[in-house]
Parts: sequence; structure tokens; C-alpha cells
Amino acid sequence: MLKGVLLYDTIVFGAAAPEGVSVSRIGRPDLPAADTPVSAETRQQGYVTSVSILSGASATEAGARLQFHVWSPDLKYPVSNLMFDAAGPPALSVGNLTRMLASYCSEPVVFARVEERDWLQIDGTAVWGCGAAPRDNRLWAAVLLFVALGIGLSQASSVAGQFSRFSRNLMARGQFGGHEPFVPEGPQELRDIVETVNSYLADERDRLQKRAMVLSGVSHDLGTPATRLRLRTALIEDDGLREKLESDIDQMTDMIESVLTYTRAEMSAEETVRLSLTALVQSIVADYEDVGEPVQFVDAPAGSIEIGRSVFSGGAARKQVLRDDARRILVTARAISLRRAISNLIDNAVKYGRNAEVSVQADSRIASIVVTDSGQFMTEDELDTLVQPFLRGSNAEHVKGAGLGLTVVATIARQHGGTLRFERGAQGVRAIMTIGRR
Repeated sequence: MLKGVLLYDTIVFGAAAPEGVSVSRIGRPDLPAADTPVSAETRQQGYVTSVSILSGASATEAGARLQFHVWSPDLKYPVSNLMFDAAGPPALSVGNLTRMLASYCSEPVVFARVEERDWLQIDGTAVWGCGAAPRDNRLWAAVLLFVALGIGLSQASSVAGQFSRFSRNLMARGQFGGHEPFVPEGPQELRDIVETVNSYLADERDRLQKRAMVLSGVSHDLGTPATRLRLRTALIEDDGLREKLESDIDQMTDMIESVLTYTRAEMSAEETVRLSLTALVQSIVADYEDVGEPVQFVDAPAGSIEIGRSVFSGGAARKQVLRDDARRILVTARAISLRRAISNLIDNAVKYGRNAEVSVQADSRIASIVVTDSGQFMTEDELDTLVQPFLRGSNAEHVKGAGLGLTVVATIARQHGGTLRFERGAQGVRAIMTIGRR
């Protein structure tokens, strides 16, 4: 556009040609009528486009007519699209003409003159030819955009994956415990979160250890005076008073041991092992049977379990399990904690429900320990509230305990990725403790 404005001064006033444009004076150009194909000895076939512009730049040139013949080897220019303002400066019209030439890929030669002056041959290939057009980098820009987008999505996916892995590790730590701190990795934000979590877990474990240490010390220190009280109580001749004092001493020591057991369960310091859940439950039931307690193990019936989908299957399927296979239920768990939880459930069933029937059920992900009693005094909703610490039922007035048995069971179940819930059975209440098999 600017070169066209300067070219006007060159044509009309004889000013120096703009950079990249050469102007030479010639005779009449060997061109046919405008807008028709041309064929000359010195030129190949092409097209001629003619344009006229009125010049009013000065009084001497008022009304002068500028003639342009544009020869192009391959196209005719759409002159009708040009915006010529008769009242505006004619240099702007010439600028519009050269801008139109630059808008198309061709190698045009311009012939121009003012009125009856000599013709000027204008070669501006360096300005409006194909080679002068800016390079079309849209394809490369699109490629770079997609590459940058792919890198960005990859980075975002990597960061999201690191957050997801940390979330899974943190959830596994909540279920199965552990002592080693998490390794800070990934972006700085994730590193800050990991360090904060490590600091919190360290403080929490330190508090639990101090609590267990205090309770252990209290339990140990109370052992000696409790023993002296028992000896002195044995000397009391009044049988009723002696039994009441012995009951109070037992309740005091049991309460301290229950709190200590609950704190140790919270600490989850025990390592996990691979074990047979069925064998563990059977051994616990056998211990109760040996001392004459009304506890019975019920074999799991033959049935089916759901197996996950595979590459060659369209969805989940069910597989028939024989009775012998149903006995082999393997889980990854803390053996001592699990034994304590199952024993607490059986103790509650015997104390408040008169007997206990224990069975084990499992699918591909979850294993369940079911303890059924014959108690009719409490509903499952009332039992759900007794999971809270130090809460005891209305029927526990004359039964020893501190109200932490079910709390310990719920804590251990949660650490194994499961829950504790209660259902009303045909004869009594059914306690169902679920744990994750892995």
C-alpha cells in the first residue's frame, strides 16, 4: 500500500521510484485491448487489465487521467473490487491498485502514463510478485500448536497421574498403615502437599505412641496396687462386699486394658501378611469350643463369585465355586488385629445374644466375617450407635466391659478397607465385618 502511494509521485512528478520497484520509459506498449488474451513475440500468452484514475493533485494536473495496463501471464484482476474515491487523494487509489496486485500470486508488469505522456514500464515483482508474498506458515503453526497441545496434555496427564498415585498411596496407608514417609516427587505443589502430610502423620504417630506409653505406664503402675487390693479383699469375711470389691477392681483393670487395646489398634503398627481367613476364623472358634462356649462355625455354602471382565469378555461374569474352594479364602491382613476384632464380635454375641454362629463369605474383592446371635434385646440401629467409644447398651448394666469392643472392631475393619454393620436375622442380630482381600 505504501509503495503504491509513493509510486504515484514517481509516475506523476517524476520522483524516485520506491525501493524494490524499477521504472523505465518506453514507447507504446505492444498490448492488445484490455481484458483480452495477449500474444506477442516478446511475451507469452497472458491477460491485460486496464485501469484509469483521475488525478487532481495540483492545479496544473487537475483532471489529468492516469492510465494503467496490467499484464499478467495467468489471470485477470477484478478491477470492480477496487475502491476508488474520486474526492480522495489519487495516490491512495494507486496504493489500492498495488495492494490488489499483491493480493494474488502472479508476476504482473504494469504500464502507466499520465494523459499523453510517454509510457512507463513498471516492474515491481519484488513488491507484488509471488515471491514477495509472506510465507504461509499456517500449516507449521498448526503442527506446532498440536505438538504444544500434546506436550501440555502429556504434562497435565503426568501431573494428574502423580496426584492420583499419591492419593492411592495415602488411602492404602490409612488402611494398612506404614512407618516410612512418602517420597516427595512431581511438581512443587505436590511436593509441598507430601511434605505436609508426612509432617502430619509423624505428629499423629508421635501422639499415639505417647498415649500408648502413658496408658502402658498407668496399666503397669496400677498392677501392684490392684494386686494388693485383691489380697486385702480376699481377707474380707463378708462375701457380698468382697464380691463387689473384686468386681470393681476387675472393671477398673479391664477398662485400662481396653483403652490400651484401642490405642494400639489406632496405631496400626502391625505388618500385613497373607493368610487364610477361613483357617483363622476356625481356629478362633475352636478356642471358644474348647472352653465350652456356645460358639459354632458354619461352613460357607457352595455358590458363585463375580470375576472381573477380561480382554476377551464383554462384561463381568460369575464363576461357580465348589465347597472346598470356598474354604480357601486368602486375604492380606494383620493377623493379630483381625483375631482381636473377630474375638470381640464373638464375645459380644455370647454375652448379649447367648450364642454365636460364625461364617465366612467372600467375592473377588471383599471378605466378610458374619457373627449371628440369638439376642432380641437391641435393634441393628441401636447397635450401630454402640460403635462410638465408651457407649454401652441398656442390657449391659450387669456385664463387664468399657464400651470399646465394637469401637475396636470398627477401627480394625476400616484399617482393612472394610466396614462393620448390623442386620436383623431370623433368630437374632447378625454382625457383618467386611475387609478388603488385598
